[in-house]
Amino acid sequence: MAYATPPTHGPRTRAVARFLRAPIIEPVTDLDQRLPAPAYGARARTALRRAAPALLAYVGVRALGVAVLAVWSAAAGKSPHTLLTARWDSLWYTRVAEFGYGWEVKLPDGSVHSNLAFFPLLPWLERLVSAVSPLSYADAGLAVSWLASLCAAGGIFAVAGHLYGRRAGICAVVLWAVLPVGIVQSMAYSESLFTALAAWSLYAVLTGRWVWAGVLASFAGLTRPVGAAVVAAIWVTAAVRVHRELRADARMILGVVLAPLGAAGYVLWVGHRTGDGLFGYLDVQAGWGNGFDFGYAFARFIGDKFTGFPAALAGVGLIIGVALLIWLYVIGVRQKQPLPLLLYTGVVVALALCAAGSKPRLLLPAFPLLLPAAVALARLRTSRSALVLGGVAVASAVYGAFWLNGSGPP
Repeated sequence: MAYATPPTHGPRTRAVARFLRAPIIEPVTDLDQRLPAPAYGARARTALRRAAPALLAYVGVRALGVAVLAVWSAAAGKSPHTLLTARWDSLWYTRVAEFGYGWEVKLPDGSVHSNLAFFPLLPWLERLVSAVSPLSYADAGLAVSWLASLCAAGGIFAVAGHLYGRRAGICAVVLWAVLPVGIVQSMAYSESLFTALAAWSLYAVLTGRWVWAGVLASFAGLTRPVGAAVVAAIWVTAAVRVHRELRADARMILGVVLAPLGAAGYVLWVGHRTGDGLFGYLDVQAGWGNGFDFGYAFARFIGDKFTGFPAALAGVGLIIGVALLIWLYVIGVRQKQPLPLLLYTGVVVALALCAAGSKPRLLLPAFPLLLPAAVALARLRTSRSALVLGGVAVASAVYGAFWLNGSGPP
């Protein structure tokens, strides 16, 4: 991979250069230019064969999680199908798909929960799948989520494999599957769909496919508010490239223009519908108790844990978790992860930790944080890495079943 060579004099210049020196587009050699490009179908088959072990491992881990959930739920007298399709946010997405926007719930304290808070791409897909199949809206949402999670695994493998090799790509996919809240990937939620769009958009940036990057980023912006992270990655990466090369090609400009259209279009539509203009969507989120408070609510939540010995352990665990996130990000910077990944991850983590309604599942799309661990596991023998990941997969499946049968994701 080619790296720009900035001036090396001065500590400040070297610090900036370390952050900006990032591979953006694979170099094209003279030999590559002389060889004819393989047909699209042949390239797709080759890519699928290369990713097959990662995808099969992902399916195995998630199947284990769903199986443990089914056994645990049966013992608890609950329906695993209901837990995956008809509770919490899944119900709101289903109502949007079935009835459209306009549903509100007024709480005793006067706050209003409006379904305008939920971005439209997942409900649109639920409606489409239900229209062309016998599936209900809820089951269509589950089908979309399962397919999207597989696409997300493919995108994570593409990014990690492109940067660090096939073994690291497989490890990155399995690590994403075995996250403590990984069961959300198998629910009718939008995290899997967003992660798929974000991962493939970032891969498109890394390989110089700017138009595809912009299109996928636009769809990501129709999926979750954190779509802003993908837009930021594209915009800043394009700006740095223009600064380096003192030129901008038409495809890059088109990708930059397309990237924010999805999120901007929905936010403007909500503002028009509510009559509050640009602040309409923020008002809708405020009704849910969400918003950007620079981490005050999360810090207060941690502080409230230190009221006694058992609860204090949870507080210490949360502090360790935040420290781990920061440590993984720093390792990514030291490993010279490409600029798009660093920008995307930084925005996702900042929005997850600094939102008033901070939740662990909001960190699911931050898959680049897993790349340092994936690289480390890839250096081990296959038997050792499989043993580590297998043990974590079992623990993740048990925790996911316990979590959904308890408080579950809000």
